[in-house]
Amino acid sequence: MLQIFFLAMLAVPVRAEGQLENVIPRMQGADVVIVGEVHDNPDHHVNQYTVLKALQPKAVVWEMLTSEEAGRITSEMIYAPERLASAVEWSQSGWPAFSMYHQVFLAAPDARIFGGEVPREAALATVQSGPASAFGAEAARYGLTEPLPKAEGDVREALQFAAHCEAMPRDRMRTMVDIQRLRDAVLAREVIKAMNETGGPVAVITGNGHARRDWGVPVYLDRVQPDLNVFVLGQSEDGQIDGAFDAIIDSDAPAREDPCDAFRDNG
Repeated sequence: MLQIFFLAMLAVPVRAEGQLENVIPRMQGADVVIVGEVHDNPDHHVNQYTVLKALQPKAVVWEMLTSEEAGRITSEMIYAPERLASAVEWSQSGWPAFSMYHQVFLAAPDARIFGGEVPREAALATVQSGPASAFGAEAARYGLTEPLPKAEGDVREALQFAAHCEAMPRDRMRTMVDIQRLRDAVLAREVIKAMNETGGPVAVITGNGHARRDWGVPVYLDRVQPDLNVFVLGQSEDGQIDGAFDAIIDSDAPAREDPCDAFRDNG
């Protein structure tokens, strides 16, 4: 059985209440601030609101929006949640309730919106021909033409296997890792585009898995534009989080059903 050894975290979780204000000054002056989340945790979105309210970035890159969807958003929509959700077809997206995310839009209403989500067609192309082909012309620059080190690949495949409730064939996990790499690279590319077009600072709203310093978006930013000053905030639940971050704030995990129950019930 594969034993998984997680890389050490760069920070110890601290409770968000009374602590976030101590982390925000460390973000001041950064070109890029990546704020992780567990997608369905309401407290994490409140914390994102607080961060963006304090920083007032020139641009926000959203994992939850494709570039095309982000382009539909107008400044007036920020104050009209139903129009905004409809414009980006949120109800069909599979993301948690828009009400949790709308406050984050409101935190920096003048920021330009960029979308870093991989369109479904590109994800399917990764299944067929790998992340480099789906990414396009700059794939080599972003490292997508290079295989992962075996040890990292093995760990990531095991994590994907667990994340999919061990219900998918194990040999499909390398494709899941490839899609994750593609998503990280696309987010990084959108961050650089946002920096070039606005001058920064740029905030990124994304899951902890994409935010992590050891193999997420920061790896691609460091490779392509190493002069960027990047700060990464991870958000743990009940003290639990995987990966390396510049700071971690902790919140309670909300009550939620075990997503693997459906597989057990059908087993």
